[in-house]
Amino acid sequence: VQLVESGGGLVQAGGSLTLSCIASGRTFSRYAVGWFRQAPGKEREFVVAVKWGGSTTYANSVKGRFTISRDNAKNTVHLRMNSLKPEDTAVYYCAATTRVITSTITIPGLYDYWGQGTLVTVSS
Repeated sequence: VQLVESGGGLVQAGGSLTLSCIASGRTFSRYAVGWFRQAPGKEREFVVAVKWGGSTTYANSVKGRFTISRDNAKNTVHLRMNSLKPEDTAVYYCAATTRVITSTITIPGLYDYWGQGTLVTVSS
């Protein structure tokens, strides 16, 4: 599976962005897809994920502000980010795996495929 993210950019605090992750290769619908982010000097952290059946898991820090959705027919996952804060500034990565269950979906080491990342910068 190859993953390509797009949609990052510079936005003011309180603004919105939508990131997209397009997959090619194997049957996309069989994969759980997660978004992770990494800010300068910090470890990569879980943001949100959607399983093959559509169930979602959000990090507490983004709950109520971010929404993940998937379109298996188009091999695409979108991340709508509202009410952005400066602390949301990071490189956002899309990742895919078949190896997770709900309790492990936040673990980046269980994701087998990663995109190159897209930078989101939120100015105050």
